Amino acid sequence: MTTLIRGPELTQLTAPILDVTAANGVTYAYRRFGAADTGQPPLLFLQHFRGNLDNWDPILVDTLAAGREVILLDNTGVGLTSGQVPVTVTQMARDAIAFLDALKLDHVDLLGFSLGGMVAQEVALLRPRAVRRIVLAGTGPRGGPQMHGWTLDIERAANQIDGGLDELLHIFFGITETSRALGMQYAQRVFSRTENPDKPTGPEVARAQYDAIVEWGIPDPSRLARLAGITQPTLVAAGDNDPMIPTVNSQVLADHLPNARLRIFSDAGHGFLFQYPRQFAELVDEFLSDLVSPRG
Repeated sequence: MTTLIRGPELTQLTAPILDVTAANGVTYAYRRFGAADTGQPPLLFLQHFRGNLDNWDPILVDTLAAGREVILLDNTGVGLTSGQVPVTVTQMARDAIAFLDALKLDHVDLLGFSLGGMVAQEVALLRPRAVRRIVLAGTGPRGGPQMHGWTLDIERAANQIDGGLDELLHIFFGITETSRALGMQYAQRVFSRTENPDKPTGPEVARAQYDAIVEWGIPDPSRLARLAGITQPTLVAAGDNDPMIPTVNSQVLADHLPNARLRIFSDAGHGFLFQYPRQFAELVDEFLSDLVSPRG
């Protein structure tokens, strides 16, 4: 890890890994780059199950970094960040808040994918004044339908220690030839880094994160009332056939969040944002730049 000064010329594939130690004793690994002088608050990326800094799509990140500063975070125990992964989403959110405090960031936008979207919801509830706008991708609310654990095939593929391309395509992309072909292109992009890589996640990360996901998904419709506390403009997006977090949960989020708009991508699964990285980035950029109203 390094403390090199970030610069606007950096990209997802060239930006160094930085580090900062927070008041909770955790040393966080992160990447921070992009256009910092546009008047937009930084956009904090919160990652999916077993994902690290390297797993974000370069097209998605770099497109968004052209209009704002982006910050990619390894939360506690993930990648090169110290500590042990918490077994609850709420504690993950508290750890993300500790990271924001360590960087003295009191106003950010959030982009949470999958597990990261669960964390983003909790950050917005625990530190509402720090969050301006929220993007929830391929995720669901606490107690949402069909979220109490994954189907057996998804669980096996997601927890495969030496999982490769077949597992990635099965989890993130659809069964159609078009979806799988775009998934192959994503794999080529995301694995093209040659220098300064992050540390891969191991089985201990998977166990703790899965415990947190299962606890989050315990069926409890009364938990949906909590979403009334997330009043920030929110963009909810998903693939039309998500086997990991069923797409119905995105509709539930949009129905219960006070200020949300919903976009469903066709012929796409859990990894729709990596299947359509440029289209999704443009949608997010419009939303964060106030070019469209939340329900517009």
